[in-house]
Amino acid sequence: MAGRSKPAMPGRNPVASGLHRQLRRATRRTDLNSPMETLVKPDEIKKLDVYFKRMFNPNMVVKARPRKDDSAEVYIGEEFLGVVFKDDEDGDLSYNFSMAILDVDL
Repeated sequence: MAGRSKPAMPGRNPVASGLHRQLRRATRRTDLNSPMETLVKPDEIKKLDVYFKRMFNPNMVVKARPRKDDSAEVYIGEEFLGVVFKDDEDGDLSYNFSMAILDVDL
């Protein structure tokens, strides 16, 4: 019976299953050598540095991370504030700043 596809399982939408598989593949964390990796480039770090200085505090500094190139670190002076990640999903480029606030700092 060449050319015939398997019948769909009852209660399962084969189109939805295929889309779910594609989504899982697209959101799977890639290895460091993968071309799909979203890198934060030096020119982007400079733009982010200018933005943080202008919007929040002229003493803020955005630096490349020592062992990772998928994000950058944000400091005020020598004090680490958080991490900026690049999000280039569906062609809509944005940057996400993540900052942990410790209870003892409140």
